[in-house]
Amino acid sequence: MAAAASLFRGAARGPPALAFARALRSAPPEPAGRGARRAALAAAGALGGLGLALGLWRRQAALAAAREDEEEKELRQRFMAPPVSGLRELRRRRREVRSRMELLIMETQAEVCRALAALDPGASFAVDSWERKEGGGGISCVLQDGEVFEKAGVNVSVVSGLLSEEAARQMRSRGKSLKAKDGKLPFCAMGVSSVIHPKNPHVPTMHFNYRYFEIEEADGTIQWWFGGGTDLTPTYLNEEDAVHFHKTLKEACDKHDLKLYPKYKKWCDDYFYIKHRGERRGIGGIFFDDMDSPSKEEVFQFVKSCAKAVVPCYIPIVKKHCHDSFTPEEKLWQQLRRGRYVEFNLVYDRGTKFGLLTPGSRIESILMSLPLTARWEYMHNPPESSKEAEILEVLRNPKDWVH
Repeated sequence: MAAAASLFRGAARGPPALAFARALRSAPPEPAGRGARRAALAAAGALGGLGLALGLWRRQAALAAAREDEEEKELRQRFMAPPVSGLRELRRRRREVRSRMELLIMETQAEVCRALAALDPGASFAVDSWERKEGGGGISCVLQDGEVFEKAGVNVSVVSGLLSEEAARQMRSRGKSLKAKDGKLPFCAMGVSSVIHPKNPHVPTMHFNYRYFEIEEADGTIQWWFGGGTDLTPTYLNEEDAVHFHKTLKEACDKHDLKLYPKYKKWCDDYFYIKHRGERRGIGGIFFDDMDSPSKEEVFQFVKSCAKAVVPCYIPIVKKHCHDSFTPEEKLWQQLRRGRYVEFNLVYDRGTKFGLLTPGSRIESILMSLPLTARWEYMHNPPESSKEAEILEVLRNPKDWVH
């Protein structure tokens, strides 16, 4: 009977068959001459216990599998498509920041797409999952020719492989040491990126991007950092909208450190500067890169707060203006300003450059940020004191919107 008792103790540590074998090995020997009957009773009791334990183990395994299936189903419903790394792999490594970041960018993509779709019910997002032969892949969600949005794209990418020489050179120019082994630098990069171009010139264009990098150096050291930001590009200035946008981002930053918003607001104004035009792309927001302190967990939580601020900082502005009337002249000015947007993205943007320099990149996803239509006119200058001149003044001389 000792074997049967041991069996129940061992069932919780693995399949009952293994527990039964352990129990038999640990059972004390029966004294000689006690007869076959006691031995038969002991064996029957052990086998009965094995049957009970096996049934219990099967029920527990079935319940665990059902919970996993339900969790997976729930996650699939939350996302626009299955994650690049797979739900089971993300669950297995759920405590790692790398996995949590992938889940965050998937959630952000879904939240933004659903918020935009709710404002433009006649249109829908095309969801395109793609793979990169060098490692990883992504999910591109693009809405085109809607009633409210001319083009809105929200992309997720999770890629890995070896960093190209051009990309490594670009990063070293920002102060990264990046010690390669035999000229090779294994990397992993993931992020969510979006550009939204509305039809109505009184609804501003909005861009956001949040990303995470890991690079393995020659000695096995992992360099990691986060980057990202959210910025607004209006065709016409509405000060109330500008205050709302910046105030929402400031609140997200202030949860972590009161110094972050002014620092990253200035960085945004400086980063989105079109040098050959002498003006900013828009009225800014926040921008940061190479952020690797105070700790990985603290930076992740900051990035999470910023990502969660995307919908509340922008969607109320769209709701407010998407049905505003506009003139052909205002639509023309929107097209000219979009030309400036294209110039910045193709000439200066860090993310565009990295994508174009990374082997196996998906060009359609990288250039998703470009509008369907834009315009360039030779020597176009708006009249003084016009609404067009008003926005140009702010683009040339950034303002403090929250103080």
